[in-house]
Amino acid sequence: MVTDLERIGDLAVNIVSGVLDLSSDPPRRSWPDILKMAETVQSMVRDALDAFVAGDSAKAQWVIERDRSVDANYSQVFHEVLLLMMDDRSAVQRGMGVQSIAKYLERIGDHATNLAEMVVFLTNGTDIRHPESQAIEGTETH
Repeated sequence: MVTDLERIGDLAVNIVSGVLDLSSDPPRRSWPDILKMAETVQSMVRDALDAFVAGDSAKAQWVIERDRSVDANYSQVFHEVLLLMMDDRSAVQRGMGVQSIAKYLERIGDHATNLAEMVVFLTNGTDIRHPESQAIEGTETH
């Protein structure tokens, strides 16, 4: 769990650096999906830690379920940034900065999910990580 928390901190530093770089120019548009991602991943990390302290696997499961919305927001931002950069070549550097911030947020969501999966394991004794590989292990190949 410590590794995931350390990576979350590293990614948060990267986000701050990216925001500072972007703040040197006036914004050309808003990115509501990035704001949604930021709010969601903050609550995911908080809830994963609360679930660990309380031994609450249901709360941990709720963290895991929210990762889907973060991934959907990331896909939307990626698509919008790509279209912006295709339409306006002068926006490529700025678009890459926005895209990086969105990716860092998406990765924080993944790390929060890892924390929540560990809580489920610690409270229920069930390893819910990589269910597809567990199904493969149970089959025989010839």
